[in-house]
Amino acid sequence: MSPPDTASLFAEVRALLHAARDAAARQVNTLLVLTNYEIGRRIVEHEQGGEARAEYGAGVLQSLSAQLTEEFGRGFSVDNLTLMRRFYLAYRDRLQKSETPSRISATPRLPAPIPETPSPESPSLATPARPFTLSWSHYAFLIGVKDEAARSFYEIEATRGHWSLKELRRQFDSALYERLALSRDKDGVRELAERGQIVTRPEEALKDPYVLEFLGLDEHSGYSESDLEGRIIDKLEHFLRELGTGFLFEGRQRRFTFEDQHFYVDLVFYHRLLRCFVLIDLKIGQITHQDLGQMQMYVNFYDRFVKLPEESPTVGILMCRKKNDAVVQITLPPDANIHAREYALALPSAEELRRKLLEWSEEP
Repeated sequence: MSPPDTASLFAEVRALLHAARDAAARQVNTLLVLTNYEIGRRIVEHEQGGEARAEYGAGVLQSLSAQLTEEFGRGFSVDNLTLMRRFYLAYRDRLQKSETPSRISATPRLPAPIPETPSPESPSLATPARPFTLSWSHYAFLIGVKDEAARSFYEIEATRGHWSLKELRRQFDSALYERLALSRDKDGVRELAERGQIVTRPEEALKDPYVLEFLGLDEHSGYSESDLEGRIIDKLEHFLRELGTGFLFEGRQRRFTFEDQHFYVDLVFYHRLLRCFVLIDLKIGQITHQDLGQMQMYVNFYDRFVKLPEESPTVGILMCRKKNDAVVQITLPPDANIHAREYALALPSAEELRRKLLEWSEEP
């Protein structure tokens, strides 16, 4: 008698175990973040109840660190305790409105069937009004983001995009928040902080500049447009992350023909949220009115012969080293669905972008 086929059973059990392990890891991480938050809260309250001197606070952390390390081992250095304190101060507005910092009775919910039976005297963890969704390593990095709006934006986007800590650092170093904010009105900037990047129209899906440092091209080398396109295809996953939410790759060098003349679109994408084609032409210099006219032809072709009736109008992006706003405004009609955007081969000066955003926000 041949052994029974258990392949399908094994696949089901395997998937169940992986899901359980992932859920357990998430639960442990959530408890770690909440515990560190609560440790930070209690340190702050102890300081407020003691002597208001820097020396007193430093002494408290040193003493607490020594006692915790002796009983629980590594992880409770003065630096780590300071980080927990800063974590609470950065996110203390998350406490439930009905709770006060000195009296919190909520306990974290554990997954069934484990019963939750804390005694009235047992210490408990704070329950934030808005849950913590990232790892402790992510929050340890976010604590250093001084601008509260930017910090909130990066937390939302890191959660939504399942960013690793490395990707979070890269997006912050590329000044993603500032690049998106500079292309919005003041209400749109507020929405970035409260909801992250919400894309309902083409302008909200664009950045300026696009940062392509991952291509490894030297700004001063004599690369061609073909070199640029080839590097983008080689690093397509990175390029899609830089494009942002909703972009799907359709193809490269897509050809169409008019009266025996062949034309090629460098890169074609589809945006699943806007439900439209996005055509990208790469220019290594400053764009001209001829470049804009050619892109208008590409967009017209896709609108008339490729897109379905229920889909939205095609978007064209001229990605160039330097744009000329005056040429764009004069060449294109106000309602044209074509956009010129610069790209950079090195990370931009985040401080310069933040300065521009501050100047822009202070304009009447």
